Amino acid sequence: MTVLADPLSLRGRTAIVTGGGTGIGAETARIFVRHGVDGVVLAARTQADLDRVKAELEELGAQVGNPDVRVLAVPTDVKKEESVVALVEAAIDAFGRIDVLVNNAGGTRMGPLESTPTKAWDSVFDLNAKGPFLCTREAGRHMIAAGRGVIVNLSSGAGVTGVRYGAGYSAAKAALQMFTRVTAAEWGRHGIRANCIAVGGVASERASAAWEVAGLDPAEMGKGTALGRIGVPADIGHAVLFLATDASAYVSGQTFSVDGGPVLGGPPQD
Repeated sequence: MTVLADPLSLRGRTAIVTGGGTGIGAETARIFVRHGVDGVVLAARTQADLDRVKAELEELGAQVGNPDVRVLAVPTDVKKEESVVALVEAAIDAFGRIDVLVNNAGGTRMGPLESTPTKAWDSVFDLNAKGPFLCTREAGRHMIAAGRGVIVNLSSGAGVTGVRYGAGYSAAKAALQMFTRVTAAEWGRHGIRANCIAVGGVASERASAAWEVAGLDPAEMGKGTALGRIGVPADIGHAVLFLATDASAYVSGQTFSVDGGPVLGGPPQD
């Protein structure tokens, strides 16, 4: 059996990270740079966010002994096929290969099922299910040709247990989890692994801003988890790193909950 010197190393590899301009996506990219990735393609809709994170990553590379890291920022709307095709083409033109795809872009607007417009339902599915499908299909063609590749999809606890007033979001994330499983089954013979993370409450920039508007206290929200705290983007980013590297070389087709632990019924704890 081969024992890897550093199974969490990304040296010699390139990665696409969607939703890379803020939150979990941006933090995942930072973690990748710290672990030696050769190239990162950041994809998001907002150019200013992409430019900011690109500059951060290049500076970080110099600080952590990865000064040659190359960062490409590509404005992308993952709901649009032509935009995803352009993203993947830009990655191949820049690096000649795609080793890791992180499908992180996602989101929703909550509302009662009975008043959910069809357009809103379709938009949620386009972002959370169609987007990962498009990115996986386009990047996957290059992975299949290369005989290797890793895909990490970012789902939600809503896809596991559901969430009230989020029927479309819950359904789309559940679909993403099954899509991950089928991708792994079909493409394992090509040396491609696919896994999924069901994310719990995480205090990203946008989530924190939304909680503040809604008058929610993250500290109080976190008390409902087994670990008694809300998550931070790095909690998810490090889980992505594990699934993106050889540390998880025998793992595929799985959905992992990274959510602070189970909440069970029964007598209250002391």
